[in-house]
Amino acid sequence: MPNTPVLKFGVAGVGVMGRNHARVASEMREFDLTTVFDPDAVVADGVAAAYEAAPVTTAQAFVDAGLDAAVVATPNRFHAEIGVALLEKGVHVLVEKPIAATVADAQRMIDAAKANDRVLMVGQVERFNPAVDTVKRAVADDEIISIQITRVGPFPPRMGEVGVVIDLAVHDIDIIRHLTGSEIVEVQPQLARTRAEREDTALLQFRLDNGVIAHITTNWVTPYKTRTLQVATKTKFIVADLITRQVTEYFGQQPDGSYSTRMLNSWPAEPLRKELEAFARAIHTGETPAVTGEDGLRNLEVALRCLGEA
Repeated sequence: MPNTPVLKFGVAGVGVMGRNHARVASEMREFDLTTVFDPDAVVADGVAAAYEAAPVTTAQAFVDAGLDAAVVATPNRFHAEIGVALLEKGVHVLVEKPIAATVADAQRMIDAAKANDRVLMVGQVERFNPAVDTVKRAVADDEIISIQITRVGPFPPRMGEVGVVIDLAVHDIDIIRHLTGSEIVEVQPQLARTRAEREDTALLQFRLDNGVIAHITTNWVTPYKTRTLQVATKTKFIVADLITRQVTEYFGQQPDGSYSTRMLNSWPAEPLRKELEAFARAIHTGETPAVTGEDGLRNLEVALRCLGEA
């Protein structure tokens, strides 16, 4: 984006995801990373020093830092409090998924963005996975019948407040809505707890408004990490590995049951950089952000329905 002003940029919450945002933003010409917030002074100081930014240890100091744009990557329960305060200060906000802890908090953020004419985008980073983009293009002119997503792996030590539905399945709820352009109307969840305080295994079945059926398998009990997306359409079957970004299309089924296959190009790109570029583009052009606050709200609503909390 030539001749666009550099945005004074901050990151609130520099755990795993926040540090990644700080790293990527510091490398982008669209942003000048000036401020890092974390209540842990040692963490804030360390990340800020790495990127020549100023560390702050309170949300108020972050809100008052004179930013143009910010990422909110704090624990979910703080998203709305910090997000609304930033929006009311005139700061554009990219909030990590899920948008907020409750539907009411999500709506507060959406309302604050509209009232202050600021961009509110939700960090659904898998939208920007090149493999997901490849699948989206491959099914664009076809009728989707079903979607199957597997997102499993070992228990992450960093988790504590949420289970697999909020931490993992929200990614896939968004992918399903993104690929179909339709809303989830029926939810059939099966949840189990093996080792965690909250659900660490979930089998989620959905029916969408346009008739597509979808299934998500997600857990923290598998010893290895798997991220696969399978889409069946009227004419083809597509399999994408969201880690290796390899996408295979099966088509032209023969009477003997065999298929032709072809590999689909999946361009190398860091999804988080693509996400931050989209955020900057929405700020500079005024176009609707790639993942809106309303998208985040819908994803959260479906996740909470799966948990019996909506």
